[in-house]
Amino acid sequence: MRNLSCAAALIAALMSSTAHAQEPKGDVAWDILSGLTSEVGPRMPGSEAEARARVWADARLKALGFSNVTVEPFTIRGYVRGRDEASLLAPIPFKLAVTALGYSGTTPDKGVEGEVAYFPTLDALKAAPAGSLNGKIAFIDHAMKRAQDGSGYGPYGAVRRQGPAIAAGKGALATVIRSIGTDNHRNPHTGGTTFPDGTKPIPAGAVSNPDADLIARIARSGKPIRLNLTLTGKTTEGLPSGNVFADLPGRDPSLPAILLGCHLDSWDLGTGAIDDAAGCAIITAAALKAQEGGKPLRTIRVFWAGSEELGGFGGRDFAAKHAEPYALAMESDFGAAKVWRVTFSMAEANKALSDRIAAALSPMGIVRGPGTASGGTDVAPVIAKQKLAVVDLDQDGTHYFDLHHTPDDTLDKVDPAELAQNVAAWTEVLKIVANEAGPIAAVE
Repeated sequence: MRNLSCAAALIAALMSSTAHAQEPKGDVAWDILSGLTSEVGPRMPGSEAEARARVWADARLKALGFSNVTVEPFTIRGYVRGRDEASLLAPIPFKLAVTALGYSGTTPDKGVEGEVAYFPTLDALKAAPAGSLNGKIAFIDHAMKRAQDGSGYGPYGAVRRQGPAIAAGKGALATVIRSIGTDNHRNPHTGGTTFPDGTKPIPAGAVSNPDADLIARIARSGKPIRLNLTLTGKTTEGLPSGNVFADLPGRDPSLPAILLGCHLDSWDLGTGAIDDAAGCAIITAAALKAQEGGKPLRTIRVFWAGSEELGGFGGRDFAAKHAEPYALAMESDFGAAKVWRVTFSMAEANKALSDRIAAALSPMGIVRGPGTASGGTDVAPVIAKQKLAVVDLDQDGTHYFDLHHTPDDTLDKVDPAELAQNVAAWTEVLKIVANEAGPIAAVE
């Protein structure tokens, strides 16, 4: 009994030690990440929770010593989730793990039922004759694979963004897609879809990858498939949202500022840890660390955008309302895994500046990439409007789409050491660009 008691005490001590190691106390980035996910939770665009997040952000940024902390409201066309259910009825009865896509059409409370028309790719759906899906439920498959740079999300994400509208145009009763993700868990991945003007929204959901595998196997066998789909959520106009931004003033207010973006909202299945509380934590902690050793020349503005997930509303509203000049923009919205690559969009006249940044990051194992930096959804409208220079710090996306838009997007998935590496990389860049006295220009 004594040995068992000692073992139990040892296990308890080890668990306590591990938990403590996973939650670094007093670390700004971790505190923001933990606070947003634990004190606010999921932050669906236009929801009461997103409103609470703005209040939380306002208080936290003021407490951290930022100036000009501003909450700027706007309204959105949002999506309010209802009941999401789906079941195979034939050839076998099986309850599917499903989630509605944002802006999905609404089913009756009893759902809709129909024969499934299986399409192995989006191109196969595009090739289907007009009217061939009348009264049917279209199932759209795809083959997204892991990639360090997350490059599969663009082409395979089109299944989610475009597929339901294409199916609707061919007469489909509803659409179900394979989740846009790379995991093999029974967690469906949500995300927004779009229905162009003149196309009536149809119910549109995503099933987990294992459930999609099952549907694909049955389809290959040639057996008819029937499915019941219930998605009672509704698209709703005029929901309240808003942006939050704040400044760390530089020594020379005449110089254009540095703009750092992230988004405050999240999908509602998890707590939005990697998408995108981590991004807000990274940029804010780095902005503060860049002040160590003396205030930089340029003002650094952190921009926590609202309602990114349903269409980048916050970034567009911010660009429309703000004419103050910026020199350069950056964004963090790809989780919290290590930064492995840096890319630039700068004029040839700033080659020495980009070379200095690359050299500062090289000892951290961050390589200079051949591509062109683009920023992200939240800062893209300002970049386009003002033709700004951009620096991208690319994170390892190998496992990002295992978690993206799923119930697994929670705090425990973030490695504190990797989060700290992000902050360190961002700090190195900010200490250079925020102290650059000369012009910083975009590629001509």
